[in-house]
Amino acid sequence: MSPSTKGRRGAVLLTSISLAAVVSACATVGPDFKRPDAPGASGYAMAGDAAPAEARLDGAGASAGPWWTAFGSPALDAVVRQALSDSPTLAEADATLRQARSALAQARGEAGPQADLNGGFNRERANLQAFGFTGFGDVQLSNPTFSLYSIGGGISYDLDLFGGERRKLEGAAARLEAQARRTDAAYLSLTANVALQAVTIATLEAQIDAVEEMIADDEANLDLVRKANALGGATRTSMVAAQTQLEADRALLPPLKGQLAAARHALAVLVGRTPADWAAPEFKLEEMALSSQIPVTLPSELVRKRPDILAAESDLHAATADIGVATADLYPKIGLSASIAQGSLKPEDLFSYDASGWNLGAGLAAPLFDGGALKARRQQAREAAAAASARYQQTVLTAFGQVADALSALAADDEAIAAQERVAEQAEEHLRLARLAYRNGGGGFLEVLDAQRSSHNAQSALARARGQRLADAVRLFAATGADWRRA
Repeated sequence: MSPSTKGRRGAVLLTSISLAAVVSACATVGPDFKRPDAPGASGYAMAGDAAPAEARLDGAGASAGPWWTAFGSPALDAVVRQALSDSPTLAEADATLRQARSALAQARGEAGPQADLNGGFNRERANLQAFGFTGFGDVQLSNPTFSLYSIGGGISYDLDLFGGERRKLEGAAARLEAQARRTDAAYLSLTANVALQAVTIATLEAQIDAVEEMIADDEANLDLVRKANALGGATRTSMVAAQTQLEADRALLPPLKGQLAAARHALAVLVGRTPADWAAPEFKLEEMALSSQIPVTLPSELVRKRPDILAAESDLHAATADIGVATADLYPKIGLSASIAQGSLKPEDLFSYDASGWNLGAGLAAPLFDGGALKARRQQAREAAAAASARYQQTVLTAFGQVADALSALAADDEAIAAQERVAEQAEEHLRLARLAYRNGGGGFLEVLDAQRSSHNAQSALARARGQRLADAVRLFAATGADWRRA
């Protein structure tokens, strides 16, 4: 081997070693993402807030299985399963998640070496006159026609000296994570809305039952007054009062039935069916009750569990990675490339050595002057990250407020139900005494009507209070990011 050849190979080796050293020495620019610290609060309640009996602070904060099973309603379990299977909202969320996965796969592919293959066939006619070839003396040359066959390929690779491509991958992975958490939030929201509609239906059914019982009593009262009037023992005023009470109570039914129909229709939409193609099952308040206390996640765990908080955190991660992408654009880029091309006039000569051509190259591109556009872009990325950080903090605050609201509402529900139960007991006793006095001639019929109406109103109010407690329990499950995945 000649000294000159050894020298060239030594230079190539030295260059390769130097390039490898440069690549290994360059760090990924831009800030590294740091997960926000968990809040130091030990609870959610404001000073003076009452604690509900239905909830307890729990370090794990996870229900045993899908959260809605805590209500012990087979009808609710079946409807939730159908919604999770057929809801277009979830189909959209799942498709969007798959789209985000494809975006990450695209980013990974674009960050690696790029190779392409090409081939072609051309039929050409050369214009010799354009190059001044017209002939020799009396011999005139005509433009030849020929076929050209070609095949080739190339490969290129960006060395990514300052980590811009790595930051792009990091951002794409964070956006995928954000979409996955939004999909979780969509599932949680759907299950909560299904449960809320079921509770609404059960509450309206209970109110309708109370009104129908009241109407039945009104009809019995009117019949009693008519018989007494025929025997001369009741006045015309009593008959008019009984008839008026009956019609007033009948007027309460249509609005309740309208609300019940709307709740059933809404439930059909949630499960992915049209109201004409699906019938909502019957839900009864007495068949829906919490089987145990609701485990409420500690604040330090809620930020690591609730889907919308996790989505906001991943958005912040992606925005932080974008700063690195914009920063890397301020620095030089080095790319390696290689290509080979085979071309011949005859197919049989296409793969011969004489028909080949190739090139190897390395290129460097560095920004010199752009009017400050690249620095402005980096500043935009920084401000976008600051906005994402603020959105994250607001999401956490909103979540804590929702948990506190649900806990306070449940505590108020306990008091309301206890009060309504006392009212219902007293109203029932008042009605018993009023009827007894009327039968013994010691009281008027209007007193019986008033006592009866008070009793039925108390029963209806008690049904609303119990339904409200179930609805607030559903909201607490949703606010704490309860488990739905094992459905």
